[in-house]
Amino acid sequence: MILGLGHDVVDLAAFAGQLAEPGTRMRALFSARELRQASARAAAKHDAESTHLAGKWAGKESVLKAWCEALGERPNPYTLDDFPWSGVEILDDSRGRPGVVLHANVHRALAESLAESLGESLAGPPAGLLGGLSGGSSVGPLNEPPSQMPPTAREAPFIWHISLSHDGGVASAVVLLEVRARA
Repeated sequence: MILGLGHDVVDLAAFAGQLAEPGTRMRALFSARELRQASARAAAKHDAESTHLAGKWAGKESVLKAWCEALGERPNPYTLDDFPWSGVEILDDSRGRPGVVLHANVHRALAESLAESLGESLAGPPAGLLGGLSGGSSVGPLNEPPSQMPPTAREAPFIWHISLSHDGGVASAVVLLEVRARA
């Protein structure tokens, strides 16, 4: 069942300007793994790291929007000022497909915020995966096939689907939040 949909666009030039501002904290909103991936992708594509970070930023914003849509009228667990941006990672698998990885505390907040509406307790953190949870691709966040991922990650109730795109001066992301039907 689809719980939420999020979409975001980022102006590449404006985002690059924000990253370049003296004293900016924008880079702190990304995890070390996201920064490494963006740097490696920029080197491979011979373009700016900010282009790839802008895509990841659009993904993070889209995750937040999908989550908020899933909440409906229920209160948000975070505000824009205290949202754990670096705890929501947009990481590529070994084939370059993006996925969503939530740190354990963010996954717990997601599960607790949606448990009442789903009529069950979903707050248990997933085991392994550094406390993360992957999206709808067939490969986990640590480039492991599903058969080698811990069972709780394979059976996690939430599935994130994400698509990132860059065209001209814009990066865009679309995210769907799905809950897996219980057997």
